Amino acid sequence: IAWGIITALFIPTGWLPNETLAKLVGPMITYLLPLLIGYTGGKLVGGERGGVVGAITTMGVIVGADMPMFLGSMIAGPLGGYCIKKFDNWVDGKIKSGFEMLVNNFSAGIIGMILAILAFLGIGPAVEVLSKILAAGVNFMVAHDMLPLASIFVEPAKILFLNNAIN
Repeated sequence: IAWGIITALFIPTGWLPNETLAKLVGPMITYLLPLLIGYTGGKLVGGERGGVVGAITTMGVIVGADMPMFLGSMIAGPLGGYCIKKFDNWVDGKIKSGFEMLVNNFSAGIIGMILAILAFLGIGPAVEVLSKILAAGVNFMVAHDMLPLASIFVEPAKILFLNNAIN
């Protein structure tokens, strides 16, 4: 909501155009919104640690692509949460007393690092290619006067990628 209000108010075609405050729009859609989605997805799957690892994984997706990674963050966040949850289940009861915090911190960092690298190299580029294919399909339909069929691609994208970001 905050991003939508800032966009509606301060972009050049907004209600109160302000070149300085409009600089918030780009970084928020590129970094903040995908990170929030990734954190939330990771937290839903793996609790607080899952949210943190999900956000780290999402950062790999964001940096690995040249476009806002809403779909990528919906994949990376829960993946991070799932991986840390599986690790926690695997080591449950095996950590000696006094080492819990050390193991928890290092495991989250190491798993997050590995997943961020994998997301950077795999998920981000794959989602970017998929998005470009869908955009090419819409452009083809528009160019060949098949405008009503373009909604087959556009409407699901609005749901997945946030309506305002598509518009």
